[in-house]
Amino acid sequence: MAGSANKTPAVLVIGRSTINGVVVSRIVERAGLKARTAPPELAAHALETDLPSIVILDLPADDPAGGALFERLAAQRAAHARALPAVIVLSATTDPAQAPNGAAVVDIVVARPITVDRLQPAIEAVRARNGDYS
Repeated sequence: MAGSANKTPAVLVIGRSTINGVVVSRIVERAGLKARTAPPELAAHALETDLPSIVILDLPADDPAGGALFERLAAQRAAHARALPAVIVLSATTDPAQAPNGAAVVDIVVARPITVDRLQPAIEAVRARNGDYS
């Protein structure tokens, strides 16, 4: 998104549930951002082609696709001066002991149930910390 002041920032929502993807996308759009959803199997391609500023992961901690996604996110963040994309994880708990393997690349964990009151402040927090992406 660098150098494109008129483009809407991109958020990639990765998860297995279509319904949760729609709910999260609506919250993202309410925050004034453009959302795209992808299942974990297509997430690697979406990360490369879309270059999102924020990634929201809606996967259980034991999901087999999680490890590869966290590795790819870590590589992308290491290559970017502002450590983008920012990563928000949707989880059943915010307990650090139950964090997924890639917890080092996670910026914020949001506990379920996912509501506007929980997710939108997290989105605004990563935008404030890392810039407005516009």
